[in-house]
Amino acid sequence: MDVDAPEGFWDWLDRIEVKARGGDEHSRRILARAVDALKLLRDLPGPPDEDKPDLKRVRQLGRYPVWRTARPFDPGIAFRLICWFPPNSNTVVVALFAGDKSRIGDVFYNSVGPRADTAIRAWKFQAEEGDQ
Repeated sequence: MDVDAPEGFWDWLDRIEVKARGGDEHSRRILARAVDALKLLRDLPGPPDEDKPDLKRVRQLGRYPVWRTARPFDPGIAFRLICWFPPNSNTVVVALFAGDKSRIGDVFYNSVGPRADTAIRAWKFQAEEGDQ
């Protein structure tokens, strides 16, 4: 799959990488989770059709059906990518991310639907602008 995201995600990833290279251990662990999640998405043969241990449907939906990456429990880090698979496409869009969901808990999921919808609309707008 081709992985894409709104510009804000790539900016965040760049900032985390700088902190990790600067020796920040927490940022290094977050970066490792982000890299693992992105690799998982890239390696998918196509959009998922059922939950898997490392990729699950998000139940708190908005307009678009979204999925979340998952990792085994790691104390202090609860990294998630919320993804959307555009129909008839070989692309997966990172709509939302939680660099460390452990600090905000379920509040993150309570707002996933509307926030993902907004991010997906922004990505669609950016994609249309890029096509012109």
